[in-house]
Amino acid sequence: MQEDAAMLDSPRSLLAGIGAEIAAGNLIPFLGPDVLTIGAEPPVPVGARALSLALASKVGVPGRIKNNLWHSAQYIETHKHRVTLDKLMAAFFQPVPEPNALHRWLAGLPKLPMVVDTWYDGAMKAAFETAGRDNWGIVQGCSKARRLDGGVWFRAVSPDGAIVGDDVADGWRTVLYKPHGAAQPTGDVLVSDSDYVEVLTDIDIGTPIPQVVKDRRSSRGFVFLGCRFYDQILRTFARQITKRSSGPRYAVIPGDLTRNEIKFLELEGITPIILPLAEAVPLMTEANPA
Repeated sequence: MQEDAAMLDSPRSLLAGIGAEIAAGNLIPFLGPDVLTIGAEPPVPVGARALSLALASKVGVPGRIKNNLWHSAQYIETHKHRVTLDKLMAAFFQPVPEPNALHRWLAGLPKLPMVVDTWYDGAMKAAFETAGRDNWGIVQGCSKARRLDGGVWFRAVSPDGAIVGDDVADGWRTVLYKPHGAAQPTGDVLVSDSDYVEVLTDIDIGTPIPQVVKDRRSSRGFVFLGCRFYDQILRTFARQITKRSSGPRYAVIPGDLTRNEIKFLELEGITPIILPLAEAVPLMTEANPA
C-alpha cells in the first residue's frame, strides 16, 4: 500500500488538484469521523470504537462486544430499551463541534453538489449555517425504530428540522447526506444491529440509497477524508454509496491500515494518499480558496 502511494507523481501536488476538482463540483467529499480530529479536541466521541466504549461506560456491556459499536448498541436497545439508547446518543452528540478548516472550506464552495458525512455530529451542518449558505439541506438515513414520516429508508430534512419532499431535495444546490442519521436536527440515527439489518439486506440493490445521491454521484468521483474501513458495515456503506460513480476515487489515509482495509481499497479502485489528514487539508484548501 505504501509502495502504491509512493508511485504517485507527488501526493502533495495531487492533493492540490483534488482540491480543485472538489471546488469545481467534480469530486464529492466523503467524510469520516476522523475529520473531527483536525484542530481542537472535539466534544463528541470520534469513531465507532470510541463511541462503543462511551456507551459501555454508561451501561454495562459484556466485555466481548464492548469494542463493537453496533453490537453494544443492540445490547443496550435489547436490555435497556431503545429510549435509553436514543437518550445516550442524544447526550453524546448534543455538543456541536466547532467547524474546522475543512468544514468551513467545503461550506464556502458554491459549486459543491454534495457532501457525504458518515458521523452523527453537527459540525458540517453548523459550517453551512455559519457560512450563510442557502439552497441546501440534509438527506439522512432513518432508523427502523423511528420511521415516522418522509420515507422508509431515508428522509429529506431542511436545516431547521422540517421534513420535506424528495422533490425539494432534488432542487437543493448542495445536499448534506448523512447515511447513518444525524444528531441534529432530528436526532434519528442508525446505530444498533437491528437498525442495519434491513438496510444491509436491501443495500446491494440500492433501495436504501436516496435517488438524489444516485443522481449526483453518477458523473463524479469521490474523495474519502477521515474514514476507516476496518468493519464490514463501514465498507459496505462506502461501497454502495459510491457505486456506479464515474470516478476517480481517492482516500487520504494513515499508514496503519488493516489487511481488510488494504483489500477494500484495492477492490474498489481507490487510490491511497498516505498522509496525515491535518497535513493534507491545507494542501487541498489553500491552493483553492472558497
